[in-house]
Order: sequence, then C-alpha cells, then structure tokens
Amino acid sequence: MPLTMNKQVFITCAVTGSGNTQDKSPHVPRSPQAIADSAIAAAKAGAAIVHCHVRDPETGAPSRDPVLFREVTERVRDASIDVVLNLTAGMGGDLVFGPASAPLPLTTGTDMASAEERVEHVLSCQPEICTLDCGTMNFAESDYVMTNTPGMLEAMGRLMTDMGVCPEIEAFDTGHLWLAKHLVDSGVLKSPALVQLCMGVPWGAPNDLNTFMAMVNNVPSDWCWSAFSLGQYEMPYVAAAVLAGGNVRVGLEDNLYLKRGELATNEQLVTKAVTLIETLGAEVMGPEFVREKLGLVKRAPQ
Repeated sequence: MPLTMNKQVFITCAVTGSGNTQDKSPHVPRSPQAIADSAIAAAKAGAAIVHCHVRDPETGAPSRDPVLFREVTERVRDASIDVVLNLTAGMGGDLVFGPASAPLPLTTGTDMASAEERVEHVLSCQPEICTLDCGTMNFAESDYVMTNTPGMLEAMGRLMTDMGVCPEIEAFDTGHLWLAKHLVDSGVLKSPALVQLCMGVPWGAPNDLNTFMAMVNNVPSDWCWSAFSLGQYEMPYVAAAVLAGGNVRVGLEDNLYLKRGELATNEQLVTKAVTLIETLGAEVMGPEFVREKLGLVKRAPQ
C-alpha cells in the first residue's frame, strides 16, 4: 500500500525501562529524582510524552513499588515544563523457569501479581497514559516468559478504562494487535485506541521493514500509533515510523548510544529525533496536541 507520511509527529521518550542496562551507562537513571530529572530534560528537548518505569535506587533493579512511582509522578508534575505522563503497567507478569531438564519450580525473577496489584500505582498516580502489554511472549532470555493472558489483559484493561487512564497497547507481534482489536470490539478498551509497535525485541516481531509494514497495516486506520526499535535501529525507525504515518519513540530504555562508542542521554536522543523528523519535513508536536488528539485529561495524583 502507498505510504502516507505523518506531518504532525509526537515523540515519546522511554526514560529508563526495566532491562539490565543500569550498569552499562551512567546516564540510565535509577532514583525517582534522577528518572524525573531525565524525563523533564527530555520534555524540554521536545518529547511530548515520557514513558517511565522505576528502579531500586540502590541497585538499579526494576521495581513496581507504588511509592517510587508516586515520587516520579509528583516531580514530573511539579516541573516548569508540561509533558504527558505514561507509566508502565508491565511489571508483575514475569515467569522465569528452571533449566529445560527441570523447568519447575519457577526460579528467581518470577513475579506474578494480580490485575489490581499491577495497576495499583496507576490508580494512585493518575497518569494520562499507562501501558498494556497485549500478549505473552518468549522475551530475550532463555527461560523468561512475559506473561499476559487474555483474562489478565481483559481485567487490567477494564481497570484502566474505569480509571479514565488511556492504555497504550504494546504490540510485540501481529497476534497482539489481533487481541487488542478483540479487547476494543468487546468494549474492554475504548476506540480509537493508542498502540506502540515494538520492533526487534527478541522474540517478537523481527526487525525488518516487511514485518514493520505488516504491523502497520494491521493497525485500524482510526487508531493512533507509534513505533520504535532497539540499539542502532532506533533512529532509522524514527524515519520509518514518520514515513509510514505514525509517531516515534526514543530513549534509554531502547538504546544507550548517540552514535558508535558515544553514550547518550535521553535529552540527546530526543534532540536527535527532533532533527530527523524536521529534516523529513514534519512538525514535532507538544503535549497539548497529544491530549487533544487522544482525549486525555491531566489530573493530580490521588
């Protein structure tokens, strides 16, 4: 199908993620203050949305502690610059099996929580957006499974909808989009929906343009979507997403480098994305544009 370039593009900055990157770059923020400061710097550079995980401030290990999310939220909301807040709700669906010869019992790293627990911080913090990982998949490590059953997604989706928080559907493969459309058709999620196309994450949708366009073509025409890829492919996918009609995501969750051998900050990655988008002839849009487009309401934490 012919491409229709997006001329009004918003940028999401994925600030820190939950991967084991905390010791690979000094710029990966750990504490709530560092995460908020990095998010605010990204907003000043041109990000309309900041997507935030939290980490143990001492070890950098991923966390879903509502207290940490609350501090990040309050610091970002108190900043002098406006930005749309997007909190992860992906934690709490982790299965880590033993080796193939003895997969049970489950091992260290397993964290399976109820739907209510997984969105507890969302209810407290009241972000405009939170993520909904719309499927189960083998996820990079040999014995780790990211687990999101249809029943769990329906329960979490209803909770998000009832809170008035917009779910950002994280689609790692075409089947995840199929399930997302089912959740919308069944009234669990509202339409038009918001989707993030997650490319090149082992072992989801492979990092090639044929697969990318298959993902794009499976997004309903009235939905709003963004896309990203990892590492050296982060910036090429900024261009690909804009040319295919979507929005973009960059940040240290997905890529640590500004160029070969040079570690990046979130602010620098956003600045580079802004330059690329504007070079393509598109306009970088701010948070008010995003709120109007998605029907978002900025609210104070409860």
